[in-house]
Amino acid sequence: MTDVQKWVPDILGAPFEQLTLLLGTDAEGDVVATLVRSRPRAAALAPLVDVDVLYVHGWSDYFFQTDLARFWNRLGARFYALDLRKYGRSMRQGQTPGYVASLDEYDADIAAALDAMRARSRGRARRAPRRLVLMGHSTGGLTLSLWAARHPGEAAAVVLNSPWLELQTGAIGRQAIAPLVAARARFDPLGTHPVVDLGFYTRAQRELGTLPDSPDGWRPERGFPTHPGWLAAVMKGHSTVAAGLDIDCPVLVLLSKGSTSPIQWSDAMTTTDSVLVVDDIARTATRLGNRVTVIRVPDAIHDVVLSGAEPRAHALTALRAWLIEGALAPIEARV
Repeated sequence: MTDVQKWVPDILGAPFEQLTLLLGTDAEGDVVATLVRSRPRAAALAPLVDVDVLYVHGWSDYFFQTDLARFWNRLGARFYALDLRKYGRSMRQGQTPGYVASLDEYDADIAAALDAMRARSRGRARRAPRRLVLMGHSTGGLTLSLWAARHPGEAAAVVLNSPWLELQTGAIGRQAIAPLVAARARFDPLGTHPVVDLGFYTRAQRELGTLPDSPDGWRPERGFPTHPGWLAAVMKGHSTVAAGLDIDCPVLVLLSKGSTSPIQWSDAMTTTDSVLVVDDIARTATRLGNRVTVIRVPDAIHDVVLSGAEPRAHALTALRAWLIEGALAPIEARV
């Protein structure tokens, strides 16, 4: 590999920096993940001064939500975002965008990110340990839910922004097609699927003015092509969630109040989730653990923090209250 592991300026500009995480090789070549960070400037008295946030994006995505980073920084937290292997900053020539055969593969990405986040604290034995908050959007929310359940004691809280916890067909539909998807994944994992993303979700974000221009190929208008091996991995994750997880820390799920069919454009797509069936996600969220809070945000879209100004403010106000008044009680500032 030619990537050098050092913090360098990020494409988002100051104060964002990025670090390439080397993860070895696979059949498509070098595999890397990329960690982006934004640190608070003067946060000694802020309520979350001992908190590190690790954010993971969704399908066909990468980290660009600078307002979200600033929200966490204002609370005193150190904010980190992970572009997973074969996404965004981590995509390399010749790779299949977003492809993994198992969501467990991301354990290596997350482990490398946490190791880099904790590196600055090594050798400082007198300092109290920092608390970890996981935040994931859509497929990233599914990935982090599964990871948190497999790694008890690691996270102090989990925040899920429209997590993809169930297939859009619902549990019965998923169970019906799962054997077919799994069979095809075995003999044709990189085969093609019909394109189901008609670009309306991207259009909704552009109409709201919350989606900046992206580097070529990082966030296609109609999403990445999907493949049987990847879909089987996601559906296995859905099945695991449906069977019940035991995440041992408080979990917050932010969802839109309504869904809209993605088949035909309508103005309602700027005030609803046009990707997931949010009622199904709300029900499935109760399977994540014993301390799950679901907040339905009126007029929010699939990425709640990319909604219009009013629902976005609603969501962040609710998140702040949940963190400070409950999940992460205020502590004495640690420096």
